[in-house]
Amino acid sequence: MTGAGKHFDALETRDPSVREQEQIKALQDQITHAKENSAYFGEILKDVDPSTIDSLEALAALPVTRKSDLIAKQQGTPPLGGLNAEAIGDLANVFMSPGPIFEPAQDKKDYFRMGRAMWAAGFRPGDLVYNTFSYHMTPAGHMMESGARAVGCPVVPAGIGNTEMQLQAIATLKPRAYVGTPSFLKILLEKGADAGMDMSSIKVASVGGEALPPSLRQALKDLGVETVIQSYGTADLGLIAYESEAMEGMSIDESVIVEIVRPGTGDPVAPGEVGEVVVTSFNKTYPLIRFGTGDMSAFMEGGSACGRTGPRIKGWMGRADQTAKVKGMFVHPGQVVGVQKRHDELKKVRLIVTSSDNVDAMTLHCEVSGGSDDLKAAVASTVQSLCKLRGNVEFVEVGSLANDGKVIDDQRSYE
Repeated sequence: MTGAGKHFDALETRDPSVREQEQIKALQDQITHAKENSAYFGEILKDVDPSTIDSLEALAALPVTRKSDLIAKQQGTPPLGGLNAEAIGDLANVFMSPGPIFEPAQDKKDYFRMGRAMWAAGFRPGDLVYNTFSYHMTPAGHMMESGARAVGCPVVPAGIGNTEMQLQAIATLKPRAYVGTPSFLKILLEKGADAGMDMSSIKVASVGGEALPPSLRQALKDLGVETVIQSYGTADLGLIAYESEAMEGMSIDESVIVEIVRPGTGDPVAPGEVGEVVVTSFNKTYPLIRFGTGDMSAFMEGGSACGRTGPRIKGWMGRADQTAKVKGMFVHPGQVVGVQKRHDELKKVRLIVTSSDNVDAMTLHCEVSGGSDDLKAAVASTVQSLCKLRGNVEFVEVGSLANDGKVIDDQRSYE
């Protein structure tokens, strides 16, 4: 239940010791639920007595399930790898993210818990929300819509593409709030200005799906958006953490437990050290326990100046593996290798990810002998088909790519 103040609910301002006690109790209940209802967790936690998991230190002894393993797990035990705790027939949705990775969803108010992040961004009941995340196959559009509805906001399900129609819609409907990637918001505002269309109604933005460097946040403010707040979540887990008006890192969502571990292990790092984000969710439909996201971050000391008392992380700080998030979509090494396998002429490939003026771009460098324009066009088509994103293709001499095992080279800077 949302309040009228700056906090979404009373959970955000709990005494830290109370929060820990209540979350440990919820954790024990979740382990019991997962063991009884999920084939996968029933197996890997079969020797775990939930009552003994009475601290974060005890939680750290449980095995980590990594997002990077989900593709193989789901292929081996379709459709969800046995991680779900409700039957497919009882679900409301099954989404598909690049990989492919399938995610279950249930018809529950704010199932992905995004309302908390939108409240922190300044969304209030009655605000018209312009949602530009995709509604096709992936859950992003639905995630954000359910959060906006939980706050009490009507939603324009704009999705992606059709920029000219989107400009007309914004100029006519005059939404106060925007949801989507920050780079697309910048594109809409700049193209609207070029076309002489009024985009000035957008005053608050809850953004995610890609990095938000200070230069891009300032550019959006210069274009008239008063508040630009980013959230961090995944298709599997929903909301993980979110910024507030304090702009001091990201407060962790009240319905998850976050650990920072040394990549490739389940061992927590020292306070403040950068490591992999591992999340335990209290979601009963998809009870992910010690789920390794592959994302990197670090804890921050103390509570936020905004009054929220929960732990905070520094935000998204890159990937622990070669997976890259490009324009809000994950691109996996297996997808890049899949492009190579479709074309026998390609001896070796390497996907280079860059950013110019805060717009992501990817170029597939391919070792090939005497490649033609037709082959280049065919490879580009395969990139879009397998990675769900457009990418440039560049042919290079055989033997010129580095022999370092890297399939994806993310050259973006997040400073």
